[in-house]
Amino acid sequence: MNLKVRHSLDYSYDFPVELDSHTLYLYPRAYPHQRVLQYSLVIDPSPSNIVKNVDAEGNVEQVVHFFNGKVTSLKVFAEMTVCSDPVNVFDFVLFPFITKNIPFLYDNRIYKYLIPYLSRSEATTYVEQFARKIAAEVNWGTVPFLVELSKYISENFSYQNREFGVAYPPDDTLRDRTGSCRDYSRLFIAACRSLGIAARFVSGYLYGNPMQAHELHAWVEVYLPGAGWRGFDPTEGKVIANNHISLGASADFDQLAPVMGFFRGSARSSLETHVDIEVV
Repeated sequence: MNLKVRHSLDYSYDFPVELDSHTLYLYPRAYPHQRVLQYSLVIDPSPSNIVKNVDAEGNVEQVVHFFNGKVTSLKVFAEMTVCSDPVNVFDFVLFPFITKNIPFLYDNRIYKYLIPYLSRSEATTYVEQFARKIAAEVNWGTVPFLVELSKYISENFSYQNREFGVAYPPDDTLRDRTGSCRDYSRLFIAACRSLGIAARFVSGYLYGNPMQAHELHAWVEVYLPGAGWRGFDPTEGKVIANNHISLGASADFDQLAPVMGFFRGSARSSLETHVDIEVV
C-alpha cells in the first residue's frame, strides 16, 4: 500500500528571536519493503540553506541554516508518500542456530558494530528480573521472548498519551505499569539489553491505530543474527509489518526529535504539531 503523511510543526515565540541551525529528522529511512515515492519540505521563514546528510547511524538528517534576522515563529511542513509492501516478518532463519535461545553471544565481526546498542546503563536489577521472568515463560527462546515481551507490555500496562517530554526511565514505567509509546520502547530496549540482545529506539509514524493517528510514534528494533534489524512495537504488542514508517533509529532514546535546534533571545516558545496519514 501507499501511505501519504502530512506532518506540521508550528513553533511560536512570545518575543522575537534569532534562529540557530536546526537538524530535522523528517525523511523516511530505507527498508527492503519500503521506499519513498514523493517528498516535499516547506519551512517558514525560508532557510538560507538546507544540507542533506546521512548521520552516524544511517538516518537522513536535514540541517537547516537561518540568516533571516529576528522572527516570532517557525513553521515546518513535511509531506511524503511511502510505498510499504506486505512483508512476512518471520521470514528469516537465525544463524548460527545457537542464537535461537538466549543468552547468546554475537560473532566478533558483528559485535564491534553493536556495542552502542548493547549498553546496559539502564538494565537495572529490576528490569533484568522482569526480562528473565518473561524469558523463562517461553523457555528462553529468542524470538518467542521478543514477541512475548512486546505482547506483555501492551496487554498489562496502561497507555498514557503524552506528546512531549523525555521518555521515563525504565524502572518507573515498569513500577507504575503505565506510559507512552516512548516509555514502553525505552523499557523494551533495557529489557533486551539486560539479556545481551542489541536494541535501538525508532521514531516514525504508525498507520491504522486511531490512538497514534495524529502524532509521532515510537517502537524498537533488535538485531538478530541471520535476520538483521527487526521491529517490535510494545504499544501495539506486535511485530512490525508494513504499517510503520521509520524516520530514524538510534542507540539513544532522546536523539530523534523531528526538529532539534536552538534560538537566541529571551523568549518562551510553544509548539503545536499535527500528523495526518492516509492510504492513497
